[in-house]
Amino acid sequence: MGPLTPQSDARLMAAALALSERGKARSGPNPNVGCVLVKDGRIIGRGWTQTGGRPHAEAMALAAAGPAAFGATAYVTLEPCAHHSARGPACADSLIAAGVARVVIALTDPDPRTHGQGIARMRAAGLLVEAGLMADAARRTMAGWLMQQAQGRPFVTLKLATSLDGQIALADGTSRWITSDAARAHGHLERARSNIILVGSGTVKADAPRLDVRLPGLEGRSPARAVLTRQTAPDGWMALPNPDAIKTLAGVPYLLIEGGAGAASAFLKAGLVDRLMIYRAPILIGSGKPCLGDIGLAELGAAHGQWQRVDARPLGKDQLEVYERA
Repeated sequence: MGPLTPQSDARLMAAALALSERGKARSGPNPNVGCVLVKDGRIIGRGWTQTGGRPHAEAMALAAAGPAAFGATAYVTLEPCAHHSARGPACADSLIAAGVARVVIALTDPDPRTHGQGIARMRAAGLLVEAGLMADAARRTMAGWLMQQAQGRPFVTLKLATSLDGQIALADGTSRWITSDAARAHGHLERARSNIILVGSGTVKADAPRLDVRLPGLEGRSPARAVLTRQTAPDGWMALPNPDAIKTLAGVPYLLIEGGAGAASAFLKAGLVDRLMIYRAPILIGSGKPCLGDIGLAELGAAHGQWQRVDARPLGKDQLEVYERA
């Protein structure tokens, strides 16, 4: 790997961010953090927050490195925690005790129990600490936990699979399949990164969807199921009477809306969609069922400046575009 440079710092932080994705929707109540330990140009330890929140990413990486951690550089996606817990020691203290020489951090922890204190404690112990590398990417990776910290609700993704002209089904309701196998597989991966998946009551009645994850090796990561309805939910489902009800879902970082123009429109109208994932197939349907209904737009000017594209990629013959609130 050679000497550490700004370019190698960025590559190694990107590796830590990729590791953090492994804990997405699984690490609660803790954030999904990633950590990479490097010494003499070689990665000596890797870690990510485990299911249920422990071990932390730093603890996992330090355990893998053992005594070799002395003098190493740690790349961590979130400021190492500074508060003590009955579940384990503070990660800032663990890095100090291991003799780590340098710590590169993507994002400062907004939790007041740690905010800035982890950095201050490590610097006081003589560690070289740098913060802010790839902070925007870290915010995106930990968006669910950050939303819980800021607003006490899940981070909401709306998934739409449409034709080029914005239809989600034929006029008679036929919708299987608009998108290709590759796009549907990607959609299942997004399910595996969610805690709850929600559809409208019409979708439940018309399609009886399973809403599970059908990717080899990830079947056990199927999210809980919710339906937007004021009626009783089917067995095994949760009923949410309106979009605002998600504010009562304590400890749920990620909610995915996957079915029904009515449910999609209701959440957009309520201003409770944080991310759009639009899978667009190269087909035209014409007079079918549109992907959205009324979203409360009073004038065209208000539609502009609301969304920014953060990703675009081909998936087989289809195209995926990802947008976040501007």
